[in-house]
Amino acid sequence: MNLENSTIAAIATAHGVGSIAIVRLSGPKSSNIAKEMAKNEILKPRYAHLRELYDASGEPIDQVIVLYFQAPKSFTGEDVVEFQCHGGIVVAQMILRRALELGARLAEPGEFSKRAFLNGKIDLSEAEAIAKLIEAKSEDAAKILAKQLRGELGRFVEDVRERLIRILAYVEVNIDYAEEDLPKDLAQQMQTQLQEISTRLERIVASSKRRAGLLEGFKVAIIGKPNTGKSSLLNALLDYERAIVSDIAGTTRDTIEESVRIGSHLVRFVDTAGIREAEDEIERIGVERSIQAIEESDIVLAMFDASKPLDEEDQKIIQLIERYKDQKEIIVVLNKIDKGEVAKLPMEALKLSVKQDITPLVGRLQEILDSLAKSDEILLISQRQIEAIEEARKNIEAAKLPLQMGELEIFAFHLGEAIRAIASITRPMQSEELLDKMFGEFCLGK
Repeated sequence: MNLENSTIAAIATAHGVGSIAIVRLSGPKSSNIAKEMAKNEILKPRYAHLRELYDASGEPIDQVIVLYFQAPKSFTGEDVVEFQCHGGIVVAQMILRRALELGARLAEPGEFSKRAFLNGKIDLSEAEAIAKLIEAKSEDAAKILAKQLRGELGRFVEDVRERLIRILAYVEVNIDYAEEDLPKDLAQQMQTQLQEISTRLERIVASSKRRAGLLEGFKVAIIGKPNTGKSSLLNALLDYERAIVSDIAGTTRDTIEESVRIGSHLVRFVDTAGIREAEDEIERIGVERSIQAIEESDIVLAMFDASKPLDEEDQKIIQLIERYKDQKEIIVVLNKIDKGEVAKLPMEALKLSVKQDITPLVGRLQEILDSLAKSDEILLISQRQIEAIEEARKNIEAAKLPLQMGELEIFAFHLGEAIRAIASITRPMQSEELLDKMFGEFCLGK
């Protein structure tokens, strides 16, 4: 794939006051631009040079560290120069302006990573990991993305691709050379291998959807009928009065979201409107949003009032628990035990008073979150990756019947589609326009 023969430049650090700022160049003119700015012909690759940089009139800009990475041993695979100057906006902008005067052009968002991808220095799964690592909100996310940066997903994709290609090669031989003797149990061996691959792909997609909160933060919906202590629990978790607490039913009429760290995990708690028969339109909308919050959550906290017998509204909560118990982690909380325990639940519950001590609940939440983080299963970090795996698995499943019926051309077609889908995770056959869109979502200078 041909690249534009230009040299790009950008400030690679965030704007603002800091001790150091970095200006980065990539392209064939990088080293010449650096030598001109430093008025020095010596630029040894992979060596830190202390240099004075000068503007067009010969006035000094700043004393900087110059690092030169000679192609192809650089991030982008091109000649790369980095200027480490004193922090702040002005100095970095002066260096960037001088680089542009000497023949560089301003880089587009994500263009450094795009060049690295097009030059074969990284695959697309690693590029996506770079973009998400910059925005990581938790230790969990950083650890997972670091694995992808080391090529974990890429190695898995290549392994599946090679296995599918081997199967396809056997079939192509059988199509072209039907008179050749092949093992009699070859079809069964292929079916077994395809089933193994399909099962693994299905498991990875399910695990990735279940553990998506490791990247973006887990979402916990607090549900229950009015006055069970949902808002009091949110306030206790935040350690300040975020939600209004009142004995009047329907006080919380919309969902309230706040983020809290539990251990190394970022958790978004959603205090929902009490689930009951709404008395007005606004409250009805609030209840509908509560149901939506359950659908979108990773964990559900179902709150019940220990001091009162269960009623019809509590039964509705129990029905929701039954509906979602196989889809989500659910923690049942029997609150207000300091006022006596009258309610009898048909399932195990944590018994506590949120106004006195929520330690047992926080401990249970951390157990669940830690168990999700400890999984060794590969985690797909984007919807694009999930869709590619699902497409590959769909075609693998579609290939089974033609193989069984001896319709090898149809079998080969579906297997080819599966190979293309799985390969798209790392090296997609995409147009330049689509690549521009992907990398355009990166930050400037990356």
